[in-house]
Amino acid sequence: MVYKGLSAEFLDSSGLSIGDLIKVEKNGTSYFGILLDRAEDPDEKHIVIKLNSGYNIGIDVNNATAELVESGDKPKIELAPLNIEKDAEKPDISIVSTGGTVASVIDYKTGAVHPAFTAEDLIRANPELLEHANINGKAIFNILSEDMKPEYWVKTARSVADEINNGADGVVIAHGTDTMHYTSAALSFMLKTPVPVVVTGAQRSSDRPSSDAYMNLISSVVAAKSDIAEVSLCMHAEEDDSFCYLHRGTKVRKMHTTRRDTFRSINSLPLAKIQKSKLKLVDKAMVYNKRSTESLIIEDEIEEKVAFIKSYPGIQAELIDYHIDKGYKGMVLEGTGLGHCPEELIPSLERAADESIPVIMTSQCLYGLVNMNVYSTGRRILSAGVISGLDMLPETAFVKLAWALGQTDNIKEVEKIIHTNVAGELGEKSSEKFFLN
Repeated sequence: MVYKGLSAEFLDSSGLSIGDLIKVEKNGTSYFGILLDRAEDPDEKHIVIKLNSGYNIGIDVNNATAELVESGDKPKIELAPLNIEKDAEKPDISIVSTGGTVASVIDYKTGAVHPAFTAEDLIRANPELLEHANINGKAIFNILSEDMKPEYWVKTARSVADEINNGADGVVIAHGTDTMHYTSAALSFMLKTPVPVVVTGAQRSSDRPSSDAYMNLISSVVAAKSDIAEVSLCMHAEEDDSFCYLHRGTKVRKMHTTRRDTFRSINSLPLAKIQKSKLKLVDKAMVYNKRSTESLIIEDEIEEKVAFIKSYPGIQAELIDYHIDKGYKGMVLEGTGLGHCPEELIPSLERAADESIPVIMTSQCLYGLVNMNVYSTGRRILSAGVISGLDMLPETAFVKLAWALGQTDNIKEVEKIIHTNVAGELGEKSSEKFFLN
């Protein structure tokens, strides 16, 4: 990953590049070493150099100076090919990379970082994979998850479909964590899959002792071998390395900036628990789609001009009007409580309905059910033509609306799709057992 922010400015101002031998002065101490790339750069203010001793150190660039000692080339990883033989007794699992921390490998000798997405790369980093399956790996793109776009959801869905149609018994998708739940929701709507499709990532890169990358990837391959033929998301269930949870792709959300157990099922229990490479359903009564021999169905049309708007004290109606005037085809409103927003927005919401622009109401509470029939404001919002998102997560509702508008531009048909349980996104009822589970 390239440097950015303050660290990038520091290096640019000194004319330094990855691979250069440099001298850094900090608090009266001089450091000589080779400037390394980073597997991740969370704070934007540190650079990493390899000392002559072989150790890598990070240096805060604040109040530091640097100068070039000798120009060098960016380190490269050179590895001998592996001789991997296919085991006819094991399933074929494809691992598809979109980028992210779980897809990075660092060579500690050279400091080189690269995406790990040939089958050989994956097996070198995770040799235990071969105990579970024959592995095929490919990268369709290598982006940060904050740069994910609806068009990339389509490309990912088509790539997954290709793998399944070519005989994969399951597919794992490596993804950055920040928007992983958007992608898992999008694929849930786009793919009617006869085999498991599992999205995974890592909060901490493989060059850190506390990395969750290895366990998440192995657990995802275990899930991809199971009979749960849905799009799901697999990540750590606790801060330690005890087990992973398999979450339904439409009922999961990232809930913490740094914790390894950041992903939680919302308004639902997780599908399964994966511990010591064994998968066990969390609730034996859980209904899910099972592995089958049916053909995969892909419905990947999507409308990109959908807005996601959060209601807040003082929000102006012109924000709704702006999106109407700019030609947006739909909006998701993340309202307060049971699904409310200020009354002054109602005329603009009526205008959206009059112009056949669906507006879906969700709740900032995340847990529980939107119900606009309880209070007078909610009833007025409902009368203005706003569609209830029921117990859908706001992010899931945003993705589903974009997908629904890809299928039809008829507002009544869109409402029908929104209120149809397509991929487990709608719960039959709100249960206390789901709250902060």
